[in-house]
Amino acid sequence: MKWLIGYGVAALVFGGLDACWLSWAGSRLYRPMLGNLLAPQFRGGPAVVFYALYLAGMVWFAVRPGLAGGVGAAALNGALLGAMCYATYDLTNQATLVRWPLTLTLCDIAWGSFATAVAASVATMAVRRWAA
Repeated sequence: MKWLIGYGVAALVFGGLDACWLSWAGSRLYRPMLGNLLAPQFRGGPAVVFYALYLAGMVWFAVRPGLAGGVGAAALNGALLGAMCYATYDLTNQATLVRWPLTLTLCDIAWGSFATAVAASVATMAVRRWAA
């Protein structure tokens, strides 16, 4: 039960944060910097797969250690996971695409680190409270 609580709360928090971020950054950051590299229409299938896998990773690599070591451990592991995952995406794009701005890479890595740390921390607190 605790893993379902952790996954569900992480999904709500991370999903909410990412929806706010993408709503704000889409027209102000991504579209101006990437222009025609962006797909004309959002593709939900790959996004669903990403979020399902990423949340499972967040629970395993950040929430689980947070249950053993405290919310600080969840925040640190979440920040590291977010930084590594978002860096993998952005740095691969920088290495393989003709145009991928360094500013976008730095913003994405910072965002992934922050959002994952917050979601993992809140999910850890929820599991400690509701599945004790």
